[in-house]
Amino acid sequence: MASRVRPNGDLECGDDVVDARELVVRATTSGGPGGQHANRTLSRVVVRFDPATSSLSDCKRALLATRHDGAYEVSSSGHRSQAANKLAALEELARRLERDLTPPKRRRATKPTRSSGVRRLDEKKRRGGTKAARRRPSDDD
Repeated sequence: MASRVRPNGDLECGDDVVDARELVVRATTSGGPGGQHANRTLSRVVVRFDPATSSLSDCKRALLATRHDGAYEVSSSGHRSQAANKLAALEELARRLERDLTPPKRRRATKPTRSSGVRRLDEKKRRGGTKAARRRPSDDD
């Protein structure tokens, strides 16, 4: 799979490109056990992107606003190095933005087949017969 992160740090999200200057990248210590090394190494990376202040077109920002509330924030701490975690977080952010920037497929209405209509009516008749058999007999019978 091709990388969505350009060498200069820009993100490719389908046809759109998010400038690296619009991303806020922070490094923190990873959580959990690990001893001295894990407690002192800033290997966890958090990437934040706010579409409201981005250079994306108005319609793209509106599309992102309808699909996601507020800013995107992605973190990665699965790798030992900060560089690998940064790349993983940027890839995940690009994947989410690409997913949310893709317009939804329009639903095409379809007509039920003739046999499915017949099956539905047969089932309704059978069910009606079952319910009729449960009724109290009328005085005429």
